[in-house]
Amino acid sequence: MEVVAFIFGQYSEYSTTHLLLEAIAVIASVISVLYSLKNNVLVFPYGIISTVLFVYLLNEWNLLGDMIINIYYFVMSVYGWYIWTRKDENRKVTPISVTDRLDWLKSSAIFIGSGIVVYFIYWKFERFENWVSYLDILTTSIAFVGMWLMALRKMEYWLVLLAANVISVPLYFYKGYGLTGLLFIFLSIIAWKGYQEWKKYLNKEPL
Repeated sequence: MEVVAFIFGQYSEYSTTHLLLEAIAVIASVISVLYSLKNNVLVFPYGIISTVLFVYLLNEWNLLGDMIINIYYFVMSVYGWYIWTRKDENRKVTPISVTDRLDWLKSSAIFIGSGIVVYFIYWKFERFENWVSYLDILTTSIAFVGMWLMALRKMEYWLVLLAANVISVPLYFYKGYGLTGLLFIFLSIIAWKGYQEWKKYLNKEPL
């Protein structure tokens, strides 16, 4: 009972509208990641629904880094949807591939650049609280890299997002948003399974 109270106790003071929006966003996220697991392009429309809702909620929760992640997710979902469905002579031209050295160098630049930008935003708007803000900046930087690799259909994107998801779990429980915290536990499990599944698709035609 104490565990349940810890996870869901804050919802007694939560508005019905916000609870409904969080529930829809979580469900859309689950559906999206399951389609991603199956290497299916429907990962993107459901991801778009989730990100739009989370942008609003995360601003309300004062998690600016994760809010920026979701804005970025929205943009990369639109881009990824295009990349995954782009065709050349009736064949999809973006199969699953392994992240090479150049991709990792670009990823490092994205990680550092996004971290600096989010830090500046926190500083500019005086939204630093405590260690949570710094953890939010870290997860944002990692997630930026993961979503970029996903749009390029790189297999290692699952491992990058796994790291971001694991770090996000205590962040959301500490802030009191247990439903989203549980979502990130689920996403962490799926990320590892997704990496294993995408190995099977490697060098094969994408669905």
